[in-house]
Amino acid sequence: MEIVFATGNKHKAQEAEAILRQANPGIQVLTYKGPEPIESGTTFLENALIKARAAYEATGKLSFADDSGIACEVMGGAPGIFSAIWSGTRDDSTNRNLLLKQLEDIPAEHRSAAFVCTIAMVGPDQELSFTGVWPGSIAMQVAGSGGFGYDPVFIPHGLDVTAAELDPEVKNSISHRFMALQQMAEYLAQR
Repeated sequence: MEIVFATGNKHKAQEAEAILRQANPGIQVLTYKGPEPIESGTTFLENALIKARAAYEATGKLSFADDSGIACEVMGGAPGIFSAIWSGTRDDSTNRNLLLKQLEDIPAEHRSAAFVCTIAMVGPDQELSFTGVWPGSIAMQVAGSGGFGYDPVFIPHGLDVTAAELDPEVKNSISHRFMALQQMAEYLAQR
């Protein structure tokens, strides 16, 4: 089965392909890199739907897109849908450093956060969504060289290392994106 992933983020594409192939070896993930639509939604779901609809309209194939980010409890869920551009740039390091600066006076016990990933899947006469939430907290400083985005400052619940310090296989078996993709893979297996 072919499915189109609407993303320009190579890290997300690699993660999605690894996770979906593990769940269902018969899935072939094609990456759609057409014109990026404006993400004008106010929720992860709305933005994911905008991208998935654009890919489906362009390719005519079952398509999916994700919108994801980090939500800090003490900041009312921010950066949220603005995670990728939190600092006004698309630079991961600059975004992370701004978040750490904003939380510098917040003690560890009040740094609860969660990674959120919502996937929208669009096909003929269907629009479905799947959401994964990975609870944890924001570290006091950057640690680890793996992953991308906020991984070096996110400590998953129950662990004492950041997501950037996890082996990719481990991260891909417990992350927010894994949770959402697993739900989608289970749905596709029933088709």
